[in-house]
Amino acid sequence: MATAPADNFTPPRPFVEGPSAWTGAEMRKTDAWIYRLSDAQIAELEAAMRATQAKGLDIAAIGRDQFPLPTLGSELLKIEDEIVNGRGFVLIRGIPVERYSVAEAATIYYGLGSWLGNARSQNAKGHVLGHVRDLGLSAEKDPNVRIYQTTERQTYHTDSCDIVGLLCLKTAKSGGFSSIVSSMTIYNVMAAKRPDLAARLMQPFATDRRGEVPAGKKPYFEIPVFNDYAGNLSVIYARRYIDSAQRFPDARRLTAEDVEALDYFDSLANDSELRLDMEFKPGDMQFLHNHTLLHDRTAYVDWDEPEKKRHLLRLWLAAPNGRELPPVYAERYGTVTIGDRGGIICDETRLHAPLDPV
Repeated sequence: MATAPADNFTPPRPFVEGPSAWTGAEMRKTDAWIYRLSDAQIAELEAAMRATQAKGLDIAAIGRDQFPLPTLGSELLKIEDEIVNGRGFVLIRGIPVERYSVAEAATIYYGLGSWLGNARSQNAKGHVLGHVRDLGLSAEKDPNVRIYQTTERQTYHTDSCDIVGLLCLKTAKSGGFSSIVSSMTIYNVMAAKRPDLAARLMQPFATDRRGEVPAGKKPYFEIPVFNDYAGNLSVIYARRYIDSAQRFPDARRLTAEDVEALDYFDSLANDSELRLDMEFKPGDMQFLHNHTLLHDRTAYVDWDEPEKKRHLLRLWLAAPNGRELPPVYAERYGTVTIGDRGGIICDETRLHAPLDPV
């Protein structure tokens, strides 16, 4: 744990107030963050899925207009507001994935997600529907491997979009649990106990693009962890990518103070009082606001049988009612235009929704 600062330090910005600054201890006392689908709502989702399939509509072409939800739709708009302007997360429970093919489950998931935001590319291949499944790779051995392709622990991070969503199709033999923490609460603790280190995280850090480099850009980008802009504090963070950016000779070297600030940030993210752990069940959908919280996944042991292996579908969404982001975010998000930002676009990227992990 970091040492105490000198008495003359003051917080670099006001503390964050409101529902986004929660603690895991508080969230464990309630299940208000779980939304349980009714039989009628599931029937709506199935009807919309069957209609899009009957039209031969490609999953990547689905939007709200192509996926009507007469009663659930209005509930999803409320959920979007809670994600973007409130607590920052929700777990939607009840999709009976065991009775669907991957294509059917993906259509329902993508269609529901279209009510929360516009899908963005999750990699240089243009995948707007991601598959979180072990491909036998190692991010520890290869700095260009994305951690979702492995069984390794992710560590706390944000993704390059407003909202990230996961649908659990199958669980691991053991492990693979989800953990989230409010980055707003992390700031509040740092600002109170080590405002000097909080201030350091408001300065840019080189962050690795992991081999997915847009045209004309460096293989890394520079951005602060804490970004104070238009009245909001937004956080973008991937410690593994900050560390691996040090492989580039022209990237600014991490100082001892940098490492102390990052280590303190990580220690708070891992604090059992601050974080909230959850175990997915098949059919659970988790949606998170990247700008106000971090997420992690524990390492896991998978099944030997291919048909039983852990498998989640993922969405990166641009929220139509999202917050203003500082111009520096365009280095990672491509643009900061609300409703049309985020994702990874490189030369020859073609948006599509694969049904197999690749």
